[in-house]
Amino acid sequence: MSRNLHPSEGARFLLERTADSGASATYKVSIYTPDAVASTTAALADDGTAKLAGATGAPGDLDDRLLNIAKLVARDAPKRREDGLVVWPARILRWRK
Repeated sequence: MSRNLHPSEGARFLLERTADSGASATYKVSIYTPDAVASTTAALADDGTAKLAGATGAPGDLDDRLLNIAKLVARDAPKRREDGLVVWPARILRWRK
C-alpha cells in the first residue's frame, strides 16, 4: 500500500535504510514538500556523525534540517545497541513545519 507522503504544509523527512554494517548505515533520504520530493543518500555512523552524499535540491534550509535528523539517529545508535534494540531502524519518518 503506497501512501501520499506530501504534507499539506511543512515537510516530511523520510530515511530508508539501504545498508547496515554494524557501526554505520546508509540511508536513502527524501524530503517531501506539498508539491515536490527531493532525495539523496546519507551515511550515518554510531559516533554521531552523518553526511549527505549531495544536496537534495530541496528549497530553503530543508537539507540542514534533514542532516540534523540524521545526526540525531546516529547519536542514538550506541544507546539502542546497549538496550538490545535494532541499532539502525529500517525506516524513519519525521514531519516539521
